[in-house]
Amino acid sequence: MATAPEPPASAAATLPAAPTVTDAQRRIVLGVLIGSAFVVSLNEALMGGASPRFTEVFGITATTAQWLTAAFMLTLAVVIPITGWLLQRFSTRALFVTAMALFTAGTLLGAVAPVFELLIVARVIQASGTAIVMPMLFTTVFALVAPEKRGQVIGTVSTVIAVAPAVGPSLSGFILSFADWHWLFITMLPLTATALVIGAVRMVDVGERRGSKLDVLSVLLSIPGFGGLVYGLAQLGEAGRTEAGAGPDPVVTGLLSLGIGVVALALFGARQVRLQRTDDALLDLRTFAERQFSLSIGIITVASMALFGAIIVIPLYVQEVLGASPLVSGLIILPGALLQGLLAPVIGRRYDRVGPRSLVIPGIVLMAATLWAMAMFGATTPIWLVAVANIGVSLGLTLLFTPLLTNGLAALRPQLNPYGSAIVGTVQQVAGAAGIALFLSVAAFVSPPTGDASITADGVRAAFTVAAALATAVIPFVLLVRWERGHALTGAGPAH
Repeated sequence: MATAPEPPASAAATLPAAPTVTDAQRRIVLGVLIGSAFVVSLNEALMGGASPRFTEVFGITATTAQWLTAAFMLTLAVVIPITGWLLQRFSTRALFVTAMALFTAGTLLGAVAPVFELLIVARVIQASGTAIVMPMLFTTVFALVAPEKRGQVIGTVSTVIAVAPAVGPSLSGFILSFADWHWLFITMLPLTATALVIGAVRMVDVGERRGSKLDVLSVLLSIPGFGGLVYGLAQLGEAGRTEAGAGPDPVVTGLLSLGIGVVALALFGARQVRLQRTDDALLDLRTFAERQFSLSIGIITVASMALFGAIIVIPLYVQEVLGASPLVSGLIILPGALLQGLLAPVIGRRYDRVGPRSLVIPGIVLMAATLWAMAMFGATTPIWLVAVANIGVSLGLTLLFTPLLTNGLAALRPQLNPYGSAIVGTVQQVAGAAGIALFLSVAAFVSPPTGDASITADGVRAAFTVAAALATAVIPFVLLVRWERGHALTGAGPAH
């Protein structure tokens, strides 16, 4: 039998629509995706506190051990921008099974890896699956959930985003206290294998697919573009924590990587604008033509910088300035993250009723005020006050993230939602790296570390002053947020 010809790229032909999804199938799809997102997010955070164990076991430097995290972040930065095209081209079920199969394979390799090099390969494979899951989740929510219910569901998704990174370091410390590092991967295997099996059996296809071709040049430009940006920022973040003569100068390496990233991204953007004319863009930048989406992304960028910056600076401050243990520093972060997880669905329901303004305006004010208070931290600040301040930042972020994510993506036409989800994931990765780099660089510049400490009280105050100034500068933009009611569902069955 003759094979049907490939639809021309310029036509961006629509493939056969997925069958109508029932209420029961909708609940299963969303449940599997949310559960899988929690698993991959938890895994991402597990390695944060395990570097000392790897340096001891493999006889490597702390800088080398950090490649476990750097390789993971770089893979996310490279793969996430491609997910917009993947979500348009392949069925939901096939893409989910591929993502979780990659994640499971990487987890299994990590569980048996005998050498450090294979461990890095395992993390790269894990990250390849992780990069697909989160954008797929956001895209599926907007394909299956009616506009008046999306805030509540995005709130549940935000719970995953908030709680998993906070639980990860505590769980990692607990596992390593009685078992070797292989159990960081072994513990994840039953969870990821279960998600893979359930998804393979119960996942259904949602939304429409389009037969656009993959633009190889765009992919080749995106790798040094997004990868160079994230790696360069990460190197600048390490600059203040690296001893002189301990290897290549991270400032030089970081600036060089940033330069390559900026040039590659400029070329990448120009090519996407050209390809958009025939609907063949790898990452459709027409999403930014929607004002509320662009506004939301801009505010989320600053908020993500504050979030990741606080996650890295607060533990360092508590341990190296206040002299507390790593366990205490982890416990200080935990209440704020748990509060985010508890309140996010509630905030999502309120968004569904009244829109974003009554949430995001108090959110940015609370976040800015708390950061200004943290800018007065010193060497004698009570630990309980640090925990309370972190709760304030966490509450402010919760009031921002869920409404802005929902409102921004709701502004997009259904055809642009996969690209919007990919942009959200990419921005969070880049903004997180930028926040860490900015805060650590400011801390090191204002008060160079002495002795065994990599951060000082003066450095902490400077870092949080910059964070507070950024949050304050965003307030006028938050006032411009308007409620986007969202586009109606198409071909997804009854909206519940």
